[in-house]
Amino acid sequence: MGRIKKGILGGFHGTVGTVVGASWKGIDYMRSKAESIKNPRTRGQVTQRNRFATTLCFLQPITSYIRIGFRPYAVKQTGFNAAMAYNIKNAIKGEFPNFELDYPKALVSRGTLTPAEGADVTVIDGGVLFNWRDNSGKGDALQTDLAMPLLFNKDKQEAVFSTASNKRFEEEATLTVPADWNGSEVEAYLGFISADGKSVATSEYLGKVTIG
Repeated sequence: MGRIKKGILGGFHGTVGTVVGASWKGIDYMRSKAESIKNPRTRGQVTQRNRFATTLCFLQPITSYIRIGFRPYAVKQTGFNAAMAYNIKNAIKGEFPNFELDYPKALVSRGTLTPAEGADVTVIDGGVLFNWRDNSGKGDALQTDLAMPLLFNKDKQEAVFSTASNKRFEEEATLTVPADWNGSEVEAYLGFISADGKSVATSEYLGKVTIG
């Protein structure tokens, strides 16, 4: 119910019919009452929620990696939010309401540093070996850049990664995986970061491998 403070010709506070009265910095004003949302679960809303949830399942286990991998885009937002925005827009496939992540199109790091070249992965005893060619001197790539390998296990919603592994000139890095990952298919990515942490390379998707 609205309250009239200054008589019938004064401003009022509250709701009277379809009108809402209030004041701002001593100025009385009125606005129309917002219509209630009869169906808050429209197709568009459900679509966006499902796309958001699908992306979150991928990024949440690698939050600390994403904060570094998307640091160059953490402008007026967090690196995690920047990664969410990018992957929701570019790395979701499927038809409503069944969406899934398009892993080859997903990014776990994004930046202008020269990325990996000729990279691949090989399953070894107890883990995965990442290889690449030393392309130091190409663009802004330096021998001292640090590899950022990552493995994501969709079935277990787990990941193993490093944000400061071997240097670019060493041409390889290894990630050890949990014993209970044996038999699991995992998605592999490789990024790079400069030694001073200021520049990040856009990640390369290296494919799916089966552990064990």
